[in-house]
Amino acid sequence: MRSKKRQAIWFTLGIAAVALLTSCGQDSVKQASAISADDEGLFNKLDHSFEFETDPYYSAVLADWKQQGIPAAGTTVKVQGAKPSKVSDASAIKTGTYENRDNVLLWQTPDEGWVEYEVDVAEDALYEIHAVYDPLKETDSKRPVQWDVSIDGKRPFQEASTASLYRAWEDVSPIVKNSDGDQIRPRSIDVSTWSEKPLVDSGGAYDSPLLWHLSPGKHTIRLEGFDPVAIDSLLLTAPQTVPSYEDVKATYANTPSIGGDPITIQAEQFTSKNDTAIKLFSDKDDRTVPRYTGRIVYNTIGGQRWLEQNQEITWTFDVPEDGLYKFGFRALQNTIAQKTSFRTIKIDGKVPFEPFQAYGFPYSASWQGIELKDEAGDPYLVKLDKGRHTLSLAVTQSPVKPIIIDLEKLLAHLDSIDWDLRMVTGNKANSVRTLDRNRTWNMEQDFPGITDKIALAAEAMESLADRVEEANGNKDSISQGLHSSGKDLRSLLSKPEEIPYNVDQISSMREKLANFMDSLSKQALQLDEVYVVPEKAPLPPMVAGVFDRVWGTVQNFGYSFDTRDSLKDMDDRKLNIWVQRGRDYVDQLQQLADESFTPETGIEVKVNLLPTPELLLMSNAAGVQPDVALGLTQDLPVDYAIRGTLVDLSKLDGFDKLYPNYSPGSWLPLYYNGGYYGVPETQSFQVLYYRKDILQRLNLKVPQTWDDVYDLLPTLQQNDMNFYVNPKEYATYFYQHGVEFYEPGGKKTGLDSPNAYEAFKQWTNLFNTYALEREVPSFYQHFRDGSMPIGISDYNMYVQLSAAAPELNGRWGIALLPGVKQPDGTIARWAGGGQRTGVIFNKSEKQDEAWKFLQWWLSTDVQTQYGSDLEAMNGVAFRWNTSNIKAFTNLPWKREDAAVILEQWKWYKDIPNVPGGYYLERELNNAWQRSVVQTDNYMSSLEEAARDIDRELLRKQQEFGFADKNGNSLKQLDIPVVNQPWEGDSRNVK
Repeated sequence: MRSKKRQAIWFTLGIAAVALLTSCGQDSVKQASAISADDEGLFNKLDHSFEFETDPYYSAVLADWKQQGIPAAGTTVKVQGAKPSKVSDASAIKTGTYENRDNVLLWQTPDEGWVEYEVDVAEDALYEIHAVYDPLKETDSKRPVQWDVSIDGKRPFQEASTASLYRAWEDVSPIVKNSDGDQIRPRSIDVSTWSEKPLVDSGGAYDSPLLWHLSPGKHTIRLEGFDPVAIDSLLLTAPQTVPSYEDVKATYANTPSIGGDPITIQAEQFTSKNDTAIKLFSDKDDRTVPRYTGRIVYNTIGGQRWLEQNQEITWTFDVPEDGLYKFGFRALQNTIAQKTSFRTIKIDGKVPFEPFQAYGFPYSASWQGIELKDEAGDPYLVKLDKGRHTLSLAVTQSPVKPIIIDLEKLLAHLDSIDWDLRMVTGNKANSVRTLDRNRTWNMEQDFPGITDKIALAAEAMESLADRVEEANGNKDSISQGLHSSGKDLRSLLSKPEEIPYNVDQISSMREKLANFMDSLSKQALQLDEVYVVPEKAPLPPMVAGVFDRVWGTVQNFGYSFDTRDSLKDMDDRKLNIWVQRGRDYVDQLQQLADESFTPETGIEVKVNLLPTPELLLMSNAAGVQPDVALGLTQDLPVDYAIRGTLVDLSKLDGFDKLYPNYSPGSWLPLYYNGGYYGVPETQSFQVLYYRKDILQRLNLKVPQTWDDVYDLLPTLQQNDMNFYVNPKEYATYFYQHGVEFYEPGGKKTGLDSPNAYEAFKQWTNLFNTYALEREVPSFYQHFRDGSMPIGISDYNMYVQLSAAAPELNGRWGIALLPGVKQPDGTIARWAGGGQRTGVIFNKSEKQDEAWKFLQWWLSTDVQTQYGSDLEAMNGVAFRWNTSNIKAFTNLPWKREDAAVILEQWKWYKDIPNVPGGYYLERELNNAWQRSVVQTDNYMSSLEEAARDIDRELLRKQQEFGFADKNGNSLKQLDIPVVNQPWEGDSRNVK
């Protein structure tokens, strides 16, 4: 903790010094200079005991370096990329030729690798590290090149773990239309080429490249990552200097003022972007050009797809003569009420002066015209020579990053308050807090120092509210929320003896603060037009007049009656796809099919939303059936196959190439009588979730086996906490004990065996003997408030925590499921999870086209693009849990989480579907109820369940012709067996 406090002190003390020390170029933490000396002391007083020991923030380290007086470098040191001192894999990282350059390093490791370079520097100084690089385009990767950088074996600051270099992308033009007259959103193509770029923070938290301190002598720079790239050289250079506007303006004295026509650039006609997530949008505003006329026209760019850190768009334009020019934008910035979005503005690849490092675009409920100007209302002028130039806008959160850092400190402080109160008052039991309202609390005796902590938190909230207003330029929902929370804490202090009864109020404040942090980091902006205007010329009108707005409203109302989404209106010209998912998923698939599948194959696609799977049965009876259905639960393909309505995909050309891309356990529920009648689209997964902060406080380790779980339960329960398992989830216990649910032939269950009884006993004993909660309305809520800091859950839990519990960022993790140790010492961690699947109907007259579509849809590139687009548009709540393991690794999972999920993936095993199999879940849950609720003997309960299941299995085998009326087999039902973990693709599963 001492090192943590020193880091915080250096951070706060260095803020004021940073603004004065400009010899190293424009300061990277200039945005924090508004923090007063009082604020510095205030945030040092906060209790950070709930923070983990991590590398310090770059801002704190930079302030420390400058406090020491370390100067900017004055020389450049060049390191040849093809001459590393060491590499992790000489067969995958080697010298070669790429895009007309010889003797470059080609980095193509199948998994994470590293490269080390030795450098010899002559001066003790701060350097920028530039790379001359070209991302390899012959791979599936669409990510920027990201490196974990260490100097002499040590990472100097947190941000060094994700230093980034970006790709360049173009949209294919011209934009084409489909048969309905809608424009098809263009695909993005990688147009990266050799370029020299500095390493920057991937979080966009700083308005200048990262600086690195090197002392005189030899050093080892290690770059660790897994993104394919060619490296020509590394350059250790002097930091870039960004002058003030006043200094730049002084150089304009002899530049003539010019007039002329404004240059108008349609924003959607950009030159390049550095992220495929940046997309074009169709806007219906009557002033937006080109005008919407009832069909999709992509006439703007950005919005919800241009809000993540460092996302950059570049436009090219030509000026007719030398002179001074001003800039304007027709913009829509209405995502978060009253919040300002910031952009770094570059001309010809460089920031011309300080105000353009983080220029604020203010909130407006509708489209507005924005001229880049100073506080006095005078436009910022840029000197441009006649000819071609570029203008770039990149997302940055540099003005608010210091606020986010201090919000993290305040969250740790509130966590400490919450913990202290709960340790005395107890945690929630069954979602109800049981406190004796007749007890009188003596705060100084029962909770010494707690009132001082709460008063300090209130003061910190008020300080942060003022700083948010200063950064934002006006009050917004975040600053008002901070003021309100501060007042609520003051109100608690007015009656301190009642504070223990209001612990939940403090918990809700933590959630609110975390949401503020998330909102501060989002910087959305949508653009229609960009203007480059001679100094003497006025900007063109940028918003519609009253008459145009009224007429546009009337037109849009008329267009709204044109609908093309009815399931009954099947288009015989197109491949009809029905999808049992939400509207966002359906629309995204339609756009991607129009953008990619149709141009590649010439097959037009119509994607419709399927509200419920029952409509498939009713539509079949009505003679209306799609060609393909997606998003079906994993039990439906075999249900339909038994009744002869689906195509056996295993008989189609190319299935043998598709099959190995998925774990064998995922195919089990899709197999029936020698064929596969569905394909896996998405898979849930089960992993162990745990609160790092609470386990650390209780000195508990993450369990590896069920015996480890039993060992940690006493400590949890002594602290009014518990472990969570879903009482209805049973497959894990049986599979981990080596039990197959059905005997060969499918007429009997495999539950009448010693291993099955042992598995059932373990399942029921968790509740009977070890006192796990039988009814938990929401593990997510209990996990969030700390009353259940560890437990087993699925993909939905991951998404909930990532999207809706930002106050827990960095405080929770996932691990492999507890398992059963085998005689050879390995741990069996089998578990299912559930899938969504895709099928082809045998009544379709376009089965070949449907199979082409499924193969396209399940390909790595398409699954990656679809998942990336969904998340970029809708946030992490729409994280796409693709079954394609290669696509999974291309999506933005945290590295450590992805490693756990991939390892658990090896043990993925779902339950086969057989005639009568629906009885399995029903009767096993009945047996659990008898043993746990009614306390019947576990063996007799399971025996009764096995008899009932066997009876139904036989009845269904007789119904479908597998057995005669006497129970004799007429033909054998084949049931595959998976009893070894999946080796999978060695690149992804290890």
